[in-house]
Amino acid sequence: MTTPTIRELLAERRQPTLSLEFYPPRTPAGFDLLRRSIERMRPVQPEFVTCTYGAGGTTREFSFAAWELLAEMGFTPVVAHLTCVGASRDDLAAQIHRIHASGIRNIMALRGDPPRGETTFTPAPDGLAYAADLVALIKSLHPDICCGVAGYPETHPEAASPADDLRHLKAKLDAGADFVNTQLFFDNAVFYRFVEDARAAGITAPILPGLMPVASPAQLERAIGYSRATVPPALREAVGHPDPDTARDAGLQWMAAQICDLIANDVPGIHLYILNSDRTVLDPRLAACLAQWRGAPLSTNHTERPDP
Repeated sequence: MTTPTIRELLAERRQPTLSLEFYPPRTPAGFDLLRRSIERMRPVQPEFVTCTYGAGGTTREFSFAAWELLAEMGFTPVVAHLTCVGASRDDLAAQIHRIHASGIRNIMALRGDPPRGETTFTPAPDGLAYAADLVALIKSLHPDICCGVAGYPETHPEAASPADDLRHLKAKLDAGADFVNTQLFFDNAVFYRFVEDARAAGITAPILPGLMPVASPAQLERAIGYSRATVPPALREAVGHPDPDTARDAGLQWMAAQICDLIANDVPGIHLYILNSDRTVLDPRLAACLAQWRGAPLSTNHTERPDP
């Protein structure tokens, strides 16, 4: 059974969407925990979910199993991540055909990060070097698949400049991508500036802000390690509180405030990196935000920054 595309959902909905990102467990016990977590999150009713991809043979199968579990439990549409890492063009084509045959009609097309310990990305023999190439391949094989791509509000680590980064983003959209999910950020002004610059560069696709709650200094450092996000001093101080519960509450409160401001400024949706945990989306503060925005009108990202 096929599911709606994110392109259709964003075009048809009259309120911002909520999407959640999961990752595939690697053990039976991990899948049991994920199943229970999904069960507890049922009342949240996200408009769609995404799930990351393992490029290796075994980890790849974990990804397919996780996508199947999410769909089985009613968390659809599922957006399947796919990366260029370690794969030839023929291998990627086989995975795209397999995803399509499973009924999934949404793929998050990513180049992928260099292997651990390496600083530059090297394509596999006869592989693809850029996410734009992957988008083009997906669309050539199955034009009915909707493609999401990544955006970097504070610039991809390998980009020569913000303008260079936006050129790469536009190339992905020109290749056929339909929407953008951003990397996480902690200052909404950064996102609004990114959207403004993207629109000025000719990018018209919906741009969904990606957020992640942080509960401790260690988690904050991990988050900025792969996102390049700047951290407002007030957030760093708040999550550095010696009491773990107080630190966690501060991190959730910060994200809830971000969400309320983003919804007030007409974002098409909110994408949450929840790390398979139901604690974030079931927190009362986030529930209050959710209740407010379910009645909010949907519009495209504005091109002007909000009043301070």
